[in-house]
Amino acid sequence: MEELIKNIKEFIDSGNENLAKKRYNAAASDFFKSIVISCDYLIYEEIKTLPKNHNERFSLLKKYFEDIYNKVSELFETYTKSYNLRLLESDAKKIGEYAHEIHNVVRDKK
Repeated sequence: MEELIKNIKEFIDSGNENLAKKRYNAAASDFFKSIVISCDYLIYEEIKTLPKNHNERFSLLKKYFEDIYNKVSELFETYTKSYNLRLLESDAKKIGEYAHEIHNVVRDKK
């Protein structure tokens, strides 16, 4: 599980760097990856399994962490827009704020 913690931190740091360099799509992607890994950590702590894909992850979040599921679902929609569109600074910051927030939840679980 220590590997997950290191990955969360690495993607948050990368997201912060990309945000500072005004690379909003890259920042959003990095922040969302840290959110996903944080979710995986919380799921593992709760039921001792790691999701294999987004569908399984969202299903488990909905069942065990409904509040997190609602927030991550909303952010996932913004994140997937980065595949084809240019995100705004506010989009990247919104995802980044939640990446930091859920990282704090993970730290508190340690």
